[in-house]
Amino acid sequence: MTKRGEVLVAIINNLNDFADLRDRHWYRIPVSSADRWLKDRFPPEWIAFYQTKKFGTEAYAVNYVAKVKDVRQVYRYEIFPDEPISEKTNNRYHQIFISPLQHLPKPIFSYRHRRIIFIPTTVNKFKVAEQINDLYDDSPLEDALWSELRTLDIPAERQEFIEVNGREYALDFAVYCLDGKIDVETDGDYWHSHPEKRAEDSIRYNDLTSKGWHILRFTSQQVREQIDEYCVKKVKDTIDRLGGLDVGKFKPRKFKGATGTYQPSLFDLPKDE
Repeated sequence: MTKRGEVLVAIINNLNDFADLRDRHWYRIPVSSADRWLKDRFPPEWIAFYQTKKFGTEAYAVNYVAKVKDVRQVYRYEIFPDEPISEKTNNRYHQIFISPLQHLPKPIFSYRHRRIIFIPTTVNKFKVAEQINDLYDDSPLEDALWSELRTLDIPAERQEFIEVNGREYALDFAVYCLDGKIDVETDGDYWHSHPEKRAEDSIRYNDLTSKGWHILRFTSQQVREQIDEYCVKKVKDTIDRLGGLDVGKFKPRKFKGATGTYQPSLFDLPKDE
């Protein structure tokens, strides 16, 4: 069985934080964030960094990876002793000590320039990833559907976070079309087996549909046994009904009889120095 949580992809959106990575060889994660988002997948053996808009030509991509050498729990004043006292002074962090940064031979891009929080993944997925969405490692059902969407070159975003009316929702797959947006979920049997969640689901459904989302929910059996003839067909039909994929400057792309192939590129995970 593949070991889970071997690699953590973390966001880096501050030039000073990147200087700490490069020159002082450490990174920090709030303990509260690790408890919420990482749970049993922390600490990692490797840590990679997704850079945001401030990094110019390296923006919206994972360009660097490092081996984790040690993790210590510290207070903010211990890592920033010269910082003025504030409400953050006693915040607790995981201070992650790393080997020197190693540049990936091929960046892992976000084609829609999306925001992320943390992505715990495996070495195997990290090695073959071409884009951010290839990294997610939450569900075999999602992986199966993602593989089919990639084969058809449908640019879905995995684990897309959407805020509506002060509530935040994580969408399994977000597909953007010219005349609407599709939320594809692979947890249909969960909601059927938990009637007490129906009120919560109703709020979610109403929030998302009020913002133009069209929701498709598939059960585990449908994904396992009818992924092509039902699940993917339903996604393709909905894309066509909503005017085709929104692919920016290109013409809308529909799926009447469309076919395609996808062959991931391979590269070696950089060796620790």
